[in-house]
Amino acid sequence: MMNTCLVIIIIQIQILGVFMVVYGDVGLVNPSKLKMFVDEIPDMPRIKGYHVVNGVKLPKALKITMFQKYWKFHKDLPPSKVFAYGETRHNATVPGPTIEAVHGVSTYVRWQNRLPSQHILPWDPTIPTAIPRTKTGIPTVTHLHGGIDEPQSDGNSHSWFTSGFQQCGPLWSKKTYHYHNLQQPGNLYYHDHAMGLTRVNLLAGLFGAYIIRDDHVESPLGLPSGNEYDRPLVVFDRSFRINGSIYMDPVGNNPKIHPQWQPEYFGDVIVVNGKAWPYMNVRRRKYRFRIINASNARFFKFLFGNDLEFIHVGSDSVYSEESVSVKEILLGPSEITDVVVDFSKSTTDSAILHNGAAYPYPGGDPVNENNGIVMKFIINHQREFDSSRVPKMLIKYPTPTLSQVAKTRYIAMYEYTSPIDEPTHLYINAKSYDDPVTEKPKVGTTEIWNVINLTEDNHPLHIHLALFKVLDQTNITDIDTFKTCMTKYNNAEKCEIDKHAQGAKLSVEPYENGWKNVYKMQPGHVTKIVVKFGYIHTNASYPFDATAEPGYVYHCHILDHEDNVMMRPLKLVK
Repeated sequence: MMNTCLVIIIIQIQILGVFMVVYGDVGLVNPSKLKMFVDEIPDMPRIKGYHVVNGVKLPKALKITMFQKYWKFHKDLPPSKVFAYGETRHNATVPGPTIEAVHGVSTYVRWQNRLPSQHILPWDPTIPTAIPRTKTGIPTVTHLHGGIDEPQSDGNSHSWFTSGFQQCGPLWSKKTYHYHNLQQPGNLYYHDHAMGLTRVNLLAGLFGAYIIRDDHVESPLGLPSGNEYDRPLVVFDRSFRINGSIYMDPVGNNPKIHPQWQPEYFGDVIVVNGKAWPYMNVRRRKYRFRIINASNARFFKFLFGNDLEFIHVGSDSVYSEESVSVKEILLGPSEITDVVVDFSKSTTDSAILHNGAAYPYPGGDPVNENNGIVMKFIINHQREFDSSRVPKMLIKYPTPTLSQVAKTRYIAMYEYTSPIDEPTHLYINAKSYDDPVTEKPKVGTTEIWNVINLTEDNHPLHIHLALFKVLDQTNITDIDTFKTCMTKYNNAEKCEIDKHAQGAKLSVEPYENGWKNVYKMQPGHVTKIVVKFGYIHTNASYPFDATAEPGYVYHCHILDHEDNVMMRPLKLVK
């Protein structure tokens, strides 16, 4: 079948002063006709996850609702129908509000679904999917990515619910989630996690930033602070129709098998904090940016056009031990990087943030004039006093020794294809999500996971509850022989992984050698990680029962892969 996106241009029309290009009958916006840097970047609404009474911070209960509304992604685009998080419909945003919590003070959130009966995007019922009994209503469930909390509040994919909790998934148990905020300070990310619908619910707009602060350990660092100089940047890609609606291909790559599912979604417009290619006015001083890659499948390789550097201070939900200055940062889907940029070092009055990552990563198409640009910083020419600093030493968390390792596991990533060599589904350890649990770590222990990527894609692996450090990545020699054996036996030891994992080793980038909850698994490599199922900053036990139902999961964070079904259950035991 001919892809209508590739049909020659039929007609060019002008709407609201912007030229749009109609491809076949799809009516897609031509991104090159949208002017860049015309919308100022917003700072999303900030919600405190705590009360202050007589100077004391106390737990707080929030109600955050999912609404359908319209959102302007670009001044020359018509409003787009989206799903948005907010305390009210009026102040709901894409991305959602930034929730600011403090270490040691609980935040309670009742995530409420007020979405309509039908989705705004095409979805595929032939992959494992949350489908309400009445076939109406949009299943949603919110996961706090990077949170160390009870299983009942983790947002299990089978814990979904529709509007007003009218229909609920088989593992749904509670309306209000409890976030203990007892982990190390850092950056988290809340987003939808409904079975088989994660990719379309995030495309529609259901995600936002969550920050845990700890003044006791952070204030002495002296990093840029305050709402003006400490900003979350949530970056993602979208395509649009000429009527402003978000575009997702309604036809699958194997339509006779999966009518709609595609292996990766790539949009041709880059969006930051809800605006396409925005600009930001900055002073000639240091700024802190907490950058979240909220794309379905797109990797970003961030770099400045005027040679400014990033001073990297944290990955995902954890501070680095040392700050590192780098020219480029590669960020996979749902990875978070925490950086300081010193605009006083700029020799120009503006700086464009670029993207240099091929798509799919690493062997796909090179970036173009549209998806190779992220946003623009307009730098005030006047120099000013800046009391903030970036110390070389930040926060050190101990690394477990190999003698503390309780178990070693092999985790293999598979991709399956149709007779025409098009992907049909992806599994971990050759098992679907609903197959019996095979990973049952003990609470408080440390394990070694050898993650074997037998595919041609880079898969960002995310483990719920846990944190991990990457030890090394080793190329698999004679990969075809090893893959043939693994396809037959799904047993790394029987297939002599130690004999094949003898190739060149990839070094871990200096900005990624700390604790993480997502890491990019290089194709054709074995990635060895040390995984801790306990706090990294204290020997204290979890204040909740981590062995309770419905347990946790681990998965590829390319959302199109996760949905079909590169995700496995994770059950902790005592």
